[in-house]
Amino acid sequence: MSVEITMPQLSDTMSEGVVVKWKKKEGDAVKQGEIVAEVETDKATMEMEAFDAGTLAVIVVKEGGKAGVGKPIAVLATGKESIDEVRQRYAAGAAAAPSAAAPAATSAAPAAAPAAVATSAAVAEAPPTTFKPVHATTAPEGDEDRRMRVSPLARRVAAEKGVDLSRLSGSGPSGRIIRRDVESASASPALPIRLGSGRSEVIELTKMRLAIAKNLIASKQSIPHFYETIEADVEALSELRGGMNKRLAAQKIRISLSDFVTRAVAMALLDHPALNATFDGQRVTRWGDVHLGMAVSVPDGLIVPVLRSVDQMDVKEIRLRSLDLVERARAQKLKQSEMRGATFTVSNLGAYGVKEFSAIINPPEVGILAIGAAQKRPIVRGDAIVARTMLTLTLSADHRAVDGATAAQFLAGLKELLEEPGMLLA
Repeated sequence: MSVEITMPQLSDTMSEGVVVKWKKKEGDAVKQGEIVAEVETDKATMEMEAFDAGTLAVIVVKEGGKAGVGKPIAVLATGKESIDEVRQRYAAGAAAAPSAAAPAATSAAPAAAPAAVATSAAVAEAPPTTFKPVHATTAPEGDEDRRMRVSPLARRVAAEKGVDLSRLSGSGPSGRIIRRDVESASASPALPIRLGSGRSEVIELTKMRLAIAKNLIASKQSIPHFYETIEADVEALSELRGGMNKRLAAQKIRISLSDFVTRAVAMALLDHPALNATFDGQRVTRWGDVHLGMAVSVPDGLIVPVLRSVDQMDVKEIRLRSLDLVERARAQKLKQSEMRGATFTVSNLGAYGVKEFSAIINPPEVGILAIGAAQKRPIVRGDAIVARTMLTLTLSADHRAVDGATAAQFLAGLKELLEEPGMLLA
């Protein structure tokens, strides 16, 4: 028998996705749980596993093509059925099906998690999607010498990552710009490019950016945010960190100030469970474990991987686990389960020198903590002005579920932990 590999719905907002890369080719053996493809969701590009074992007989959706949620993207031959039989049946089904030449409604679903469903229906192959460039100017259509040679997938990836194709050299056949050229360019830090007088540029929003825009509008329009800010003296914490890093140097582990803040947030949330909660509009659910979302910047977007059960980790484990999550988030290698289930979120712009900011709550959570840069500032101690390392923290809270006094008590507890860092090692 044959089994179709279909795309699951991986988020409430997801309706279609793009097959970015096939890890297997037609004729390859596939093991249960093996990664078969990379699929772009409205949040990230994620790996997709197979639920069944067999031989990859038919790739229904090619790289760069779309498939709707629940729609097939490939077919496995399982049992005694040969791949030739499966191919012939699906070829006949495609010919009998309504013409696939009308690129009209080619839908596609994001993928990151496995999904394979058995069905007897034949499916027409989804035509690959093309994307028009977002550059301010292009070469005339008739000028073969000046026209850029770009693969459709490279053009799409360039549009999503904001890469100017006119500045790239192709490494493909005959100098063709291919996907790896675009990805190499997007991985390299670059200064913003001036458009120049008289020019303009239109940027099409990626699926990720569209999803972010929709979710943030919903959050600000439906959640009555309020904000409270404190300053914590982290001079002693900075000294503690320096001593720990000397002891950990042989292990090539370097603890950051953020790791201590993460530990303090987890401990403070356990003491103040009203903030370690979610709200569905009718009921508040308080959680006994802290699953901390960490806002991570990626090209043209934001991903929030979840550090699960962070309250059970010491500072060293927090460093190792969070570093792994952040690296895989930026490489778009997170599992779907690693982006769900947060009970509270932190957003840190300290690395950019931002002293203070306010963050937008990520529903259904009831709070988010904005962490600024730790800076030396003149502080009054007794009758003297001294230089101390200070950290500004701003809590955004949902006033439907959290009162001002409750939020203030949480911040006071957090400040105490940061200013008495020995408690973070208990």
